[in-house]
Amino acid sequence: MFYEGDAGQHFYIVRDGELQVVKSIGTHDERIVNTRKPGEFIGEMSLFNLDGKRTASVRAHGDTCLWEMTRAEFDALLTRQPFLAYEMVRVLSNRLTDAHNNAMADLIAKNRALEQKNIELARAYEELQAAQAQVIEKEKLERELQLAAEIQMSILPRALPALAGYRFGAQIVPARQVGGDLYDFIPLSDDALAIVIGDVSDKGVPAAIFMAQTHALIRAEARQNRSPRETLERVNQYLLEMNAAGLFVTVLYGILNRVTREFQYARAGHELPLLRQPDGVLCSPPQGQGAPLGILDFVLLDEESFALPPGTTMLLMTDGVTEALNPAHEQFGSDRVQAALQADRDSDAQGLCNHLLEHIAQFRGSAPVYDDVALVAVQAE
Repeated sequence: MFYEGDAGQHFYIVRDGELQVVKSIGTHDERIVNTRKPGEFIGEMSLFNLDGKRTASVRAHGDTCLWEMTRAEFDALLTRQPFLAYEMVRVLSNRLTDAHNNAMADLIAKNRALEQKNIELARAYEELQAAQAQVIEKEKLERELQLAAEIQMSILPRALPALAGYRFGAQIVPARQVGGDLYDFIPLSDDALAIVIGDVSDKGVPAAIFMAQTHALIRAEARQNRSPRETLERVNQYLLEMNAAGLFVTVLYGILNRVTREFQYARAGHELPLLRQPDGVLCSPPQGQGAPLGILDFVLLDEESFALPPGTTMLLMTDGVTEALNPAHEQFGSDRVQAALQADRDSDAQGLCNHLLEHIAQFRGSAPVYDDVALVAVQAE
Protein backbone atom coordinates (compact mmCIF):
# COMPACT_ATOMS: atom_id res chain seq x y z
CA MET A 1 0.00 0.00 0.00
CA PHE A 2 2.71 2.47 0.98
CA TYR A 3 6.32 2.56 2.20
CA GLU A 4 7.93 3.97 5.29
CA GLY A 5 8.81 7.62 4.64
CA ASP A 6 6.17 8.16 1.91
CA ALA A 7 4.00 11.29 2.13
CA GLY A 8 0.63 10.36 3.63
CA GLN A 9 -2.67 12.10 2.88
CA HIS A 10 -5.10 9.23 3.50
CA PHE A 11 -6.49 7.31 6.45
CA TYR A 12 -7.74 3.71 6.08
CA ILE A 13 -10.17 1.43 7.91
CA VAL A 14 -9.92 -2.33 7.30
CA ARG A 15 -13.25 -3.75 6.19
CA ASP A 16 -12.12 -7.28 5.20
CA GLY A 17 -8.78 -9.10 5.22
CA GLU A 18 -5.59 -8.20 7.04
CA LEU A 19 -2.77 -5.67 6.77
CA GLN A 20 0.83 -6.07 7.97
CA VAL A 21 2.76 -3.13 9.46
CA VAL A 22 6.43 -3.57 8.50
CA LYS A 23 9.60 -1.73 9.58
CA SER A 24 12.75 -1.62 7.41
CA ILE A 25 11.00 -3.45 4.58
CA GLY A 26 13.32 -4.98 1.98
CA THR A 27 16.38 -4.99 4.28
CA HIS A 28 18.10 -7.55 6.54
CA ASP A 29 16.36 -5.86 9.50
CA GLU A 30 12.84 -6.24 8.03
CA ARG A 31 10.32 -7.18 10.70
CA ILE A 32 6.52 -7.20 11.09
CA VAL A 33 5.70 -4.98 14.06
CA ASN A 34 1.88 -5.28 13.98
CA THR A 35 -1.19 -6.31 12.01
CA ARG A 36 -4.51 -4.62 11.30
CA LYS A 37 -7.73 -6.65 11.09
CA PRO A 38 -11.36 -5.74 10.22
CA GLY A 39 -12.58 -2.73 12.19
CA GLU A 40 -9.07 -1.42 12.86
CA PHE A 41 -7.62 1.66 11.19
CA ILE A 42 -4.21 2.57 9.83
CA GLY A 43 -2.42 5.59 8.41
CA GLU A 44 -3.48 7.95 11.15
CA MET A 45 0.08 8.79 12.20
CA SER A 46 0.88 10.58 8.94
CA LEU A 47 -2.24 12.71 9.36
CA PHE A 48 -1.13 13.79 12.84
CA ASN A 49 2.55 14.38 11.92
CA LEU A 50 3.36 17.84 10.63
CA ASP A 51 5.53 16.45 7.81
CA GLY A 52 2.90 13.85 6.93
CA LYS A 53 5.43 11.01 6.49
CA ARG A 54 4.54 7.35 6.90
CA THR A 55 6.25 5.88 9.98
CA ALA A 56 6.13 2.30 8.65
CA SER A 57 5.40 0.34 5.51
CA VAL A 58 2.04 -1.43 5.10
CA ARG A 59 1.18 -4.38 2.86
CA ALA A 60 -1.88 -6.55 2.42
CA HIS A 61 -1.74 -10.10 3.69
CA GLY A 62 -4.06 -11.72 1.17
CA ASP A 63 -7.19 -10.15 -0.33
CA THR A 64 -8.11 -7.06 1.66
CA CYS A 65 -10.88 -4.42 1.37
CA LEU A 66 -10.39 -0.94 2.87
CA TRP A 67 -12.31 2.28 3.40
CA GLU A 68 -10.22 5.28 2.41
CA MET A 69 -10.51 8.75 3.96
CA THR A 70 -8.64 11.90 2.90
CA ARG A 71 -7.07 14.37 5.32
CA ALA A 72 -9.91 16.85 4.76
CA GLU A 73 -12.54 14.17 5.37
CA PHE A 74 -10.69 13.03 8.47
CA ASP A 75 -10.56 16.58 9.88
CA ALA A 76 -14.27 17.10 9.14
CA LEU A 77 -15.16 13.82 10.87
CA LEU A 78 -13.30 14.80 14.03
CA THR A 79 -15.04 18.18 14.01
CA ARG A 80 -18.47 16.54 13.79
CA GLN A 81 -17.67 13.70 16.21
CA PRO A 82 -15.18 14.94 18.86
CA PHE A 83 -15.49 11.72 20.89
CA LEU A 84 -13.71 9.97 18.01
CA ALA A 85 -10.61 12.01 18.85
CA TYR A 86 -10.59 10.59 22.38
CA GLU A 87 -11.03 7.08 21.01
CA MET A 88 -8.21 7.58 18.56
CA VAL A 89 -5.97 8.96 21.31
CA ARG A 90 -6.69 5.83 23.36
CA VAL A 91 -5.87 3.57 20.43
CA LEU A 92 -2.77 5.57 19.59
CA SER A 93 -1.64 5.40 23.21
CA ASN A 94 -1.97 1.61 23.17
CA ARG A 95 -0.15 1.44 19.87
CA LEU A 96 2.65 3.67 21.16
CA THR A 97 2.95 1.44 24.22
CA ASP A 98 3.09 -1.63 21.98
CA ALA A 99 5.60 0.08 19.72
CA HIS A 100 7.74 0.99 22.72
CA ASN A 101 7.59 -2.56 24.05
CA ASN A 102 8.40 -3.97 20.63
CA ALA A 103 11.31 -1.56 20.24
CA MET A 104 12.65 -2.49 23.67
CA ALA A 105 12.28 -6.21 22.94
CA ASP A 106 14.03 -5.73 19.62
CA LEU A 107 16.81 -3.75 21.30
CA ILE A 108 17.23 -6.41 23.99
CA ALA A 109 17.38 -9.13 21.34
CA LYS A 110 19.99 -7.18 19.38
CA ASN A 111 22.01 -6.58 22.54
CA ARG A 112 21.94 -10.29 23.31
CA ALA A 113 23.01 -11.09 19.77
CA LEU A 114 25.78 -8.50 20.08
CA GLU A 115 26.90 -9.99 23.40
CA GLN A 116 27.00 -13.44 21.79
CA LYS A 117 29.03 -12.08 18.89
CA ASN A 118 31.39 -10.41 21.35
CA ILE A 119 31.80 -13.73 23.16
CA GLU A 120 32.49 -15.47 19.85
CA LEU A 121 34.96 -12.74 18.85
CA ALA A 122 36.73 -13.02 22.21
CA ARG A 123 36.93 -16.79 21.81
CA ALA A 124 38.21 -16.42 18.25
CA TYR A 125 40.79 -13.89 19.46
CA GLU A 126 41.96 -16.29 22.18
CA GLU A 127 42.21 -19.10 19.63
CA LEU A 128 44.16 -16.79 17.31
CA GLN A 129 46.54 -15.88 20.13
CA ALA A 130 47.01 -19.57 20.97
CA ALA A 131 47.66 -20.37 17.31
CA GLN A 132 50.18 -17.52 17.06
CA ALA A 133 51.91 -18.77 20.20
CA GLN A 134 52.12 -22.25 18.68
CA VAL A 135 53.58 -20.83 15.47
CA ILE A 136 56.16 -18.84 17.46
CA GLU A 137 57.04 -21.91 19.54
CA LYS A 138 57.31 -24.04 16.40
CA GLU A 139 59.60 -21.49 14.74
CA LYS A 140 61.70 -21.32 17.91
CA LEU A 141 61.99 -25.12 17.98
CA GLU A 142 62.91 -25.21 14.30
CA ARG A 143 65.64 -22.62 14.88
CA GLU A 144 66.95 -24.63 17.83
CA LEU A 145 66.96 -27.83 15.79
CA GLN A 146 68.74 -26.07 12.94
CA LEU A 147 71.34 -24.75 15.37
CA ALA A 148 71.76 -28.22 16.89
CA ALA A 149 72.22 -29.74 13.44
CA GLU A 150 74.82 -27.11 12.56
CA ILE A 151 76.70 -27.79 15.79
CA GLN A 152 76.61 -31.52 15.17
CA MET A 153 77.76 -31.30 11.56
CA SER A 154 80.47 -28.74 12.33
CA ILE A 155 82.50 -31.11 14.52
CA LEU A 156 82.39 -34.15 12.23
CA PRO A 157 85.53 -34.95 10.22
CA ARG A 158 85.55 -33.33 6.81
CA ALA A 159 87.52 -36.20 5.29
CA LEU A 160 88.27 -39.81 6.11
CA PRO A 161 91.73 -40.50 7.56
CA ALA A 162 94.64 -42.08 5.71
CA LEU A 163 96.50 -44.88 7.51
CA ALA A 164 98.57 -47.35 5.55
CA GLY A 165 96.98 -50.80 5.47
CA TYR A 166 93.46 -49.65 6.35
CA ARG A 167 90.41 -48.15 4.70
CA PHE A 168 87.77 -46.20 6.57
CA GLY A 169 84.12 -45.31 6.19
CA ALA A 170 81.66 -43.25 8.21
CA GLN A 171 78.07 -42.05 8.02
CA ILE A 172 75.67 -40.15 10.23
CA VAL A 173 71.93 -39.53 9.81
CA PRO A 174 70.51 -36.90 12.18
CA ALA A 175 67.11 -37.60 13.69
CA ARG A 176 64.06 -35.40 13.21
CA GLN A 177 64.89 -33.99 16.65
CA VAL A 178 68.64 -33.69 16.39
CA GLY A 179 70.43 -35.69 19.04
CA GLY A 180 74.04 -35.94 20.04
CA ASP A 181 75.74 -38.71 18.05
CA LEU A 182 79.39 -38.11 17.18
CA TYR A 183 82.34 -39.83 15.61
CA ASP A 184 85.89 -38.73 14.95
CA PHE A 185 89.31 -39.85 13.75
CA ILE A 186 92.27 -38.30 15.60
CA PRO A 187 95.79 -38.86 14.19
CA LEU A 188 98.20 -39.50 17.07
CA SER A 189 101.31 -40.33 15.02
CA ASP A 190 102.26 -41.81 11.68
CA ASP A 191 101.47 -45.25 13.08
CA ALA A 192 98.53 -44.60 15.42
CA LEU A 193 95.01 -43.32 14.91
CA ALA A 194 92.42 -42.67 17.62
CA ILE A 195 88.83 -43.58 16.72
CA VAL A 196 85.87 -42.35 18.75
CA ILE A 197 82.11 -42.80 18.52
CA GLY A 198 79.58 -41.54 21.05
CA ASP A 199 75.93 -40.87 21.79
CA VAL A 200 74.58 -38.13 24.12
CA SER A 201 71.48 -38.97 26.13
CA ASP A 202 69.28 -35.99 25.17
CA LYS A 203 68.00 -34.26 22.01
CA GLY A 204 68.16 -30.76 20.60
CA VAL A 205 70.51 -27.90 21.41
CA PRO A 206 71.49 -29.11 24.94
CA ALA A 207 72.58 -32.48 23.53
CA ALA A 208 74.43 -30.84 20.65
CA ILE A 209 76.33 -28.53 23.01
CA PHE A 210 77.16 -31.39 25.37
CA MET A 211 78.33 -33.44 22.40
CA ALA A 212 80.56 -30.58 21.24
CA GLN A 213 82.06 -30.30 24.73
CA THR A 214 82.69 -34.05 24.87
CA HIS A 215 84.26 -34.00 21.42
CA ALA A 216 86.58 -31.12 22.32
CA LEU A 217 87.64 -32.78 25.60
CA ILE A 218 88.38 -36.12 23.92
CA ARG A 219 90.46 -34.43 21.24
CA ALA A 220 92.42 -32.46 23.83
CA GLU A 221 93.10 -35.52 25.99
CA ALA A 222 93.91 -37.74 23.01
CA ARG A 223 96.80 -35.43 22.10
CA GLN A 224 98.43 -36.25 25.44
CA ASN A 225 99.11 -39.83 24.26
CA ARG A 226 97.28 -41.36 27.21
CA SER A 227 95.71 -44.79 27.17
CA PRO A 228 92.03 -45.08 26.21
CA ARG A 229 91.12 -45.67 29.88
CA GLU A 230 93.04 -42.63 31.11
CA THR A 231 91.60 -40.47 28.35
CA LEU A 232 87.99 -41.31 29.19
CA GLU A 233 88.58 -41.02 32.94
CA ARG A 234 89.88 -37.47 32.53
CA VAL A 235 87.08 -36.55 30.12
CA ASN A 236 84.58 -37.85 32.68
CA GLN A 237 85.97 -35.56 35.39
CA TYR A 238 85.73 -32.51 33.14
CA LEU A 239 82.16 -33.37 32.13
CA LEU A 240 81.10 -33.70 35.76
CA GLU A 241 82.41 -30.20 36.45
CA MET A 242 80.56 -28.55 33.55
CA ASN A 243 77.44 -30.75 33.30
CA ALA A 244 74.71 -28.55 34.81
CA ALA A 245 72.02 -30.09 32.59
CA GLY A 246 72.47 -33.60 33.98
CA LEU A 247 73.32 -35.15 30.60
CA PHE A 248 75.53 -38.15 29.97
CA VAL A 249 77.24 -39.71 26.98
CA THR A 250 78.15 -43.24 25.95
CA VAL A 251 81.57 -43.44 24.27
CA LEU A 252 83.85 -45.96 22.66
CA TYR A 253 87.38 -44.60 22.34
CA GLY A 254 90.11 -46.74 20.84
CA ILE A 255 93.59 -46.51 19.34
CA LEU A 256 94.47 -48.38 16.14
CA ASN A 257 98.18 -49.21 15.79
CA ARG A 258 99.30 -49.69 12.19
CA VAL A 259 102.44 -51.62 13.11
CA THR A 260 100.99 -54.11 15.59
CA ARG A 261 97.54 -54.12 13.89
CA GLU A 262 96.04 -53.95 17.36
CA PHE A 263 92.93 -51.98 18.30
CA GLN A 264 92.85 -51.12 22.01
CA TYR A 265 89.73 -49.43 23.35
CA ALA A 266 87.86 -48.31 26.45
CA ARG A 267 84.08 -48.44 26.35
CA ALA A 268 81.83 -46.24 28.50
CA GLY A 269 78.41 -47.87 28.17
CA HIS A 270 78.51 -47.85 24.36
CA GLU A 271 77.64 -50.49 21.76
CA LEU A 272 80.22 -53.24 21.27
CA PRO A 273 82.31 -53.37 18.09
CA LEU A 274 81.16 -55.92 15.51
CA LEU A 275 83.92 -57.82 13.65
CA ARG A 276 83.79 -59.70 10.38
CA GLN A 277 86.84 -61.94 10.31
CA PRO A 278 88.70 -62.89 7.11
CA ASP A 279 86.78 -66.20 6.94
CA GLY A 280 83.45 -64.32 7.14
CA VAL A 281 82.66 -65.26 10.72
CA LEU A 282 81.04 -62.47 12.76
CA CYS A 283 81.97 -61.87 16.37
CA SER A 284 82.22 -59.21 19.08
CA PRO A 285 84.69 -58.82 21.94
CA PRO A 286 83.57 -60.00 25.39
CA GLN A 287 81.15 -57.57 27.00
CA GLY A 288 82.58 -56.16 30.19
CA GLN A 289 81.00 -53.65 32.51
CA GLY A 290 80.93 -50.01 31.46
CA ALA A 291 78.95 -46.90 32.40
CA PRO A 292 78.35 -43.63 30.50
CA LEU A 293 80.45 -40.54 31.15
CA GLY A 294 79.10 -37.59 33.10
CA ILE A 295 77.27 -39.49 35.87
CA LEU A 296 79.69 -40.73 38.56
CA ASP A 297 83.06 -39.56 39.83
CA PHE A 298 84.40 -43.07 39.46
CA VAL A 299 83.50 -44.21 35.99
CA LEU A 300 83.33 -47.93 35.24
CA LEU A 301 85.00 -48.68 31.90
CA ASP A 302 85.18 -51.80 29.76
CA GLU A 303 88.71 -52.31 28.32
CA GLU A 304 89.59 -54.69 25.50
CA SER A 305 92.07 -55.10 22.67
CA PHE A 306 92.13 -57.31 19.59
CA ALA A 307 94.03 -57.67 16.35
CA LEU A 308 92.77 -56.55 12.95
CA PRO A 309 94.60 -58.81 10.47
CA PRO A 310 94.19 -58.26 6.73
CA GLY A 311 90.68 -59.04 5.53
CA THR A 312 89.05 -58.07 8.84
CA THR A 313 86.28 -55.48 9.00
CA MET A 314 85.28 -53.67 12.21
CA LEU A 315 81.95 -51.87 12.52
CA LEU A 316 81.23 -49.32 15.25
CA MET A 317 77.72 -47.90 15.65
CA THR A 318 75.35 -46.00 17.92
CA ASP A 319 72.14 -47.51 19.27
CA GLY A 320 70.14 -45.61 16.65
CA VAL A 321 71.12 -48.41 14.25
CA THR A 322 69.70 -51.37 16.15
CA GLU A 323 66.80 -49.36 17.61
CA ALA A 324 65.56 -47.93 14.30
CA LEU A 325 61.78 -48.49 14.10
CA ASN A 326 59.54 -49.40 11.19
CA PRO A 327 55.83 -48.39 10.95
CA ALA A 328 54.92 -51.50 12.99
CA HIS A 329 57.25 -50.28 15.79
CA GLU A 330 59.62 -53.21 15.27
CA GLN A 331 63.34 -52.59 15.86
CA PHE A 332 65.95 -53.13 13.18
CA GLY A 333 67.91 -55.18 15.71
CA SER A 334 71.39 -56.67 15.79
CA ASP A 335 70.38 -59.68 13.67
CA ARG A 336 69.62 -57.46 10.67
CA VAL A 337 72.90 -55.60 11.18
CA GLN A 338 74.80 -58.89 11.12
CA ALA A 339 72.87 -60.10 8.07
CA ALA A 340 73.72 -56.89 6.20
CA LEU A 341 77.39 -57.20 7.17
CA GLN A 342 77.49 -60.82 6.00
CA ALA A 343 75.79 -60.04 2.70
CA ASP A 344 78.02 -57.08 1.83
CA ARG A 345 81.39 -58.83 1.49
CA ASP A 346 82.54 -56.97 -1.63
CA SER A 347 82.13 -53.34 -0.56
CA ASP A 348 84.86 -51.19 0.90
CA ALA A 349 84.44 -49.57 4.32
CA GLN A 350 82.53 -46.55 3.04
CA GLY A 351 80.34 -48.68 0.80
CA LEU A 352 79.50 -50.88 3.79
CA CYS A 353 78.28 -47.83 5.76
CA ASN A 354 76.27 -46.58 2.79
CA HIS A 355 74.62 -49.94 2.15
CA LEU A 356 73.78 -50.45 5.81
CA LEU A 357 72.03 -47.08 5.85
CA GLU A 358 70.05 -48.15 2.78
CA HIS A 359 68.94 -51.32 4.59
CA ILE A 360 67.85 -49.25 7.59
CA ALA A 361 65.96 -46.76 5.40
CA GLN A 362 64.13 -49.57 3.59
CA PHE A 363 63.24 -51.19 6.91
CA ARG A 364 62.06 -47.88 8.41
CA GLY A 365 59.82 -47.01 5.47
CA SER A 366 57.54 -44.09 6.31
CA ALA A 367 58.32 -44.15 10.04
CA PRO A 368 60.08 -41.01 11.34
CA VAL A 369 63.72 -41.03 12.42
CA TYR A 370 63.55 -40.87 16.23
CA ASP A 371 67.27 -41.23 16.95
CA ASP A 372 70.53 -40.36 15.23
CA VAL A 373 72.32 -43.11 13.36
CA ALA A 374 76.14 -43.08 13.33
CA LEU A 375 78.44 -45.66 11.72
CA VAL A 376 82.21 -46.09 11.53
CA ALA A 377 83.79 -48.91 9.53
CA VAL A 378 87.47 -49.96 9.51
CA GLN A 379 88.71 -52.41 6.88
CA ALA A 380 92.15 -54.03 7.21
CA GLU A 381 93.81 -54.61 3.83
